[in-house]
Amino acid sequence: MPLFVNLRSVVHALSDSLDLVGINDVHHGKRVGIMAVEMVRRLGWGQDEQDMVFDACLLHDIGVSSSDLHRQLVEEFDWEGSEGHAELGASLLAGFPPLAHLATPIRLHHTHWTELREHYGRAEMIGNLIFLADRVDVLAAVAMLNNELTEQIPAITAKIVEQSGRMFDPDLVKVFLDVSGKEAFWLALEAGQVRDYMDRIFRQARQSEASLEVLRGVASLFSHVVDAKSRFTVEHSEGVARIARYLCGILRQSNELDVEDCAKLELAGYLHDLGKLRIPDFILDKPGPLTESERRQVAGHAYETYRILSRIPGFEDIARWASFHHETPNGEGYPFRLKGDEVPIQARVLRAADIFQALAQDRPYRCALPAQLVLDHMKQMTEDGLLDRFIYDVIAAHLQEVYRLAQLHPA
Repeated sequence: MPLFVNLRSVVHALSDSLDLVGINDVHHGKRVGIMAVEMVRRLGWGQDEQDMVFDACLLHDIGVSSSDLHRQLVEEFDWEGSEGHAELGASLLAGFPPLAHLATPIRLHHTHWTELREHYGRAEMIGNLIFLADRVDVLAAVAMLNNELTEQIPAITAKIVEQSGRMFDPDLVKVFLDVSGKEAFWLALEAGQVRDYMDRIFRQARQSEASLEVLRGVASLFSHVVDAKSRFTVEHSEGVARIARYLCGILRQSNELDVEDCAKLELAGYLHDLGKLRIPDFILDKPGPLTESERRQVAGHAYETYRILSRIPGFEDIARWASFHHETPNGEGYPFRLKGDEVPIQARVLRAADIFQALAQDRPYRCALPAQLVLDHMKQMTEDGLLDRFIYDVIAAHLQEVYRLAQLHPA
């Protein structure tokens, strides 16, 4: 079953989740892309190459899930081992054919020019271009946060020039000096200008049919990024997607749901926790009770998921189902406080799949629970008005298979 969407728009929207890792700075990848495209335009590259460079910039930090690692990448201009996340990101992209052409530049986006110049082709040049724009943005972001960008431009420029012939290709440094001499180059990095830039790209994108296989692949790709956020959530989203699709298949037999529902629900399962990338590592890995402030941060993740997915034309249902996975029949869920029939059946199924998968996995405060104990917990939640009885009955009738799906590790 194809969905009528634009794959590039899907990738652009999902890339918003990567910028969430910055917590308080959510435009890093976009600013890097805006600067890099300005430079390749100056080099005379065509539109297709400009688009490819921009997409690579949006995804260059796809290997970063940890807020602690992100902090180090921002606070230190260069450090040994910084290329680790670039290699991880490249390995993720290499396994997804529609984006595999971005793997090499992304793998190289923390590699010094002195290590590249002996075998310096177009992919290496793009990798070094991303490196340069990335480091400019790290310096500029701090200055913008302190409302000092204009005053800091000379120091930022000097820092880049200092690394010409070492970290950065001297020819790229010359191009940077040329384009950054215009005030517009720096003004384009402001939040409002970045949003306008992305809106223009979305308006220009044409919708086309994308196969379910391709959409499943891109959803799985981003689920790996989310699940890598904590060692306790490895493969969580894949498990939720498997269980949700399985439960949907059973409910189809009673005409509760249809084939299209099952396909979309699987995608929602992969993507339901995108917003968790904005939660600091220490909260997700905390072995004890959360404070009220920490609970509010966790509660916000479902809304972040909605914000990202609702930007994708054709993903309207997926956005709602994914972001409603913490809503409850009794209206005590979050973040929308929906009640009863306000929560679509698909979102209720996804909620049950999410809870089952979480109970069947290790968590900071407990080990994975055996199947019967998982069911006992879900029975109590059903009696408390937190789960639907008919979904609980389906799980109870197929407990061993649902538990197997929760424990399954992809080959």
